[in-house]
Amino acid sequence: MPESIYIVDLGAHEGETVTIRGWLYNKRSSGKIAFMQLRDGTGTVQAVATPQDVDETSWNLIGEVTQESSIIVTGSVRADSRSPTGFELGVELVEIVHMAPDYPISPKEHGTEFLMDHRHLWLRSSSQVAALRVRSKVIHICRSYYHDRGFVLIDSPILTPTSVEGTTTLFSTDYFGENAYLTQSGQLYLEPACMAHGRVYCFGPTFRAEKSKTRRHLIEFWMLEPEVAYATLDDAMELAEDFISHVVQTALVECKYELEVLNRDTTTLERVVKPFPRIHYDEAVEILREAGQDFEWGADFGGGHETIISEAFDRPVLVHRFPQAIKAFYMEPDPEREELALAMDMIAPEGYGEIIGGSQRIHDHDLLLSRIRENGLNEKHYQWYLDVRRYGSVPHSGFGMGLERVVAWITGVPHLRETIPYPRLLGRLTP
Repeated sequence: MPESIYIVDLGAHEGETVTIRGWLYNKRSSGKIAFMQLRDGTGTVQAVATPQDVDETSWNLIGEVTQESSIIVTGSVRADSRSPTGFELGVELVEIVHMAPDYPISPKEHGTEFLMDHRHLWLRSSSQVAALRVRSKVIHICRSYYHDRGFVLIDSPILTPTSVEGTTTLFSTDYFGENAYLTQSGQLYLEPACMAHGRVYCFGPTFRAEKSKTRRHLIEFWMLEPEVAYATLDDAMELAEDFISHVVQTALVECKYELEVLNRDTTTLERVVKPFPRIHYDEAVEILREAGQDFEWGADFGGGHETIISEAFDRPVLVHRFPQAIKAFYMEPDPEREELALAMDMIAPEGYGEIIGGSQRIHDHDLLLSRIRENGLNEKHYQWYLDVRRYGSVPHSGFGMGLERVVAWITGVPHLRETIPYPRLLGRLTP
């Protein structure tokens, strides 16, 4: 039996006879020649067969095999400049592992609900494979970035007794007779860890019970959050700039093939190099008003507002010093204007909205306690968090990056649902 290899490795076997184990993505025939598109998870390759090159059984199987049947094909590797891989397979033998019935997802157009109902099968399409491969590579880029800079990975809990981003978007559950919630962020647990390690980050699933159906929202999403001791808001913005520049520029190199599959115009991504423009919340308000928006100072930005702000710049923009009233309880006030928080958002171009949100944290015990009380939070659940301010408190800052929004922006896909294997959306808990 010839050596079984992956499609991605075909280039090392030109002129050899090899075996590919995969699935039939598509096929067509022209007279006495058949063309099969095979995929094996690492790529796709065209396999070309004629009655002269294969036995009668194999030729008949090629005629019978259906889309997404699992199939083993043996053949010779030859160069083909028209192929994305640069090679094709001259078929010599075909074996069917499992003959699939009529596949529900055909080349014709399907509605969103149909595709979401069949997400477990839609994952196999070339565009979805490409998008999730970009996701995987972006995760690796992110982890490597922080590992290489001396950050320590801290795994924050998913079940917590506390709120991070307000109490209206919490998923609650019973925890042996106590109320518990699915985490909105790992930040509160990162802050004690950064007092132990100096520079830390967490990366994991977070949950927001938001009744939103926009293309920018998921109920369950993944967030990467760094936290740095002795860091100011400016330090956090500088880290965010460097981080996003690195992620995008590295992805352009490492995800080149996937972005081509997705027909992504990378022009705007190529401009994502630091420094990024930084504007005060007041300046952002002026941009909106000059664009004809009836926007009241003190309000938070919606998706449309973020798009208008981003259109004024050729790369991501950092908006900083938001009104304290619209930000979380733990954010440090601006010493020059106490009605403002030392907070920042990074807004991506092309309508993808906020991809990073962060702040300098309150490091004074009494001020944090007063904010907890002002927000009507249960003091007893935050005693451990207040302890961080009792024992060696220092200024510290951090931010959270929404993975799916960054992947959607890099890939150019229209909705976050295509950037996570099994999206959880308002009204959708399956498959």
